[in-house]
Amino acid sequence: MIKDSHIVLGITGSIAAYKGADLASKLTQGGAIVDVVMTKAACELIRPMTFKALTNRPIHTDMWDVAHEGISHIELAKAADAVLIAPASADFIAKLAYGLADDILSATVLATRSPIVIAPAMNVNMYENSITQENIQKLKDRGFIFIEPAEGHLACGDVGRGKLADVEDIIGEMHKIIGRSGPMAGKKVVVTAGGTREPIDSVRFISNLSSGKMGYAIAEAARDQGANVVLVTSSQIKCPAGIEPVHVQTALEMRDAVHKACKDADAIIMAAAVADYHLETPFKNKIKKKSATLDLNLVRTPDIIAEVKGDLVKIGFAAESEDINKNAKAKLKKKGLDLIVANDVTQDAWGFGSEYNKVTLIDPEGNVNEYPVMTKRKVADLILDWLTSSPKWVK
Repeated sequence: MIKDSHIVLGITGSIAAYKGADLASKLTQGGAIVDVVMTKAACELIRPMTFKALTNRPIHTDMWDVAHEGISHIELAKAADAVLIAPASADFIAKLAYGLADDILSATVLATRSPIVIAPAMNVNMYENSITQENIQKLKDRGFIFIEPAEGHLACGDVGRGKLADVEDIIGEMHKIIGRSGPMAGKKVVVTAGGTREPIDSVRFISNLSSGKMGYAIAEAARDQGANVVLVTSSQIKCPAGIEPVHVQTALEMRDAVHKACKDADAIIMAAAVADYHLETPFKNKIKKKSATLDLNLVRTPDIIAEVKGDLVKIGFAAESEDINKNAKAKLKKKGLDLIVANDVTQDAWGFGSEYNKVTLIDPEGNVNEYPVMTKRKVADLILDWLTSSPKWVK
């Protein structure tokens, strides 16, 4: 959804202004039209030419610049799908809180009806100062969206909260905000990812090779199309911004989390590789190596998606090593799914841990659609295209 969207990127007089260049570059690479607006203080820290080279667009620094046609701040305000101020200094936040419009960036903010996103960056004492916090709360109460700063070492040498949020997190939030007008807006989607870990004793477990990458790609794609996404995951991959993570380890924990999340969901996409068996009662302590063999009594884990009730779209995965379509069709029927995504996990090029996948989509009507190898993100988009056109979804 961020492709071809129009984003006004405001750069203010924070030492983190240099990170705005990375932000402008990545947004532009993602297909967004980025118009950079800089305060005078920002121009002291980083040159406008840097942003012009990265965005290939004119840079706005002066409300009285007659070189631009029309009234710059009004034109920018009307064109914007979102206004992002990153980094936002304490001074600029205070200016917005009191409605001042004495430069081109503050005037643009005051004139726009688009979502306004603020990513503060400043010294920890400035950020925690009650005046700054009051100004932030005023803006939140007026509907401004804040991306909280991170903790760490600051440019001044202090340690604490005040670092500009990670650029990837800011971009993730922008995907979510721009996606509010997408085809999945207002819908809740539950996605599972990763391989579960079933404990044997206090240090050992049974698991599989699933990385969780496919589930994460689906979660990101759903977020970008406007969905409220709950990601139930056993993976150690960092959860993308704008997605609600629920971290689990075992199949039983995943079942409980899925059932809770699905109570008001519109769809569940079960991309996790849930263990088929687990120890009903794991050993409390580490098993000592005393004999040549070890017998473990394993019992079946619950079939999570088959247990999900309600009028929601249910999409499952069938990771198979033989008779792929035959086994997938059997799972489709047994689990009561609306769609199953079958994939061959024997190939390193698109198996577990790869950035690629090769899938076949099968539905209860007998439609079998096989696709070539593609990135997991493209597979995610393919699945969501099917989801958003399904009768259950569009009713």
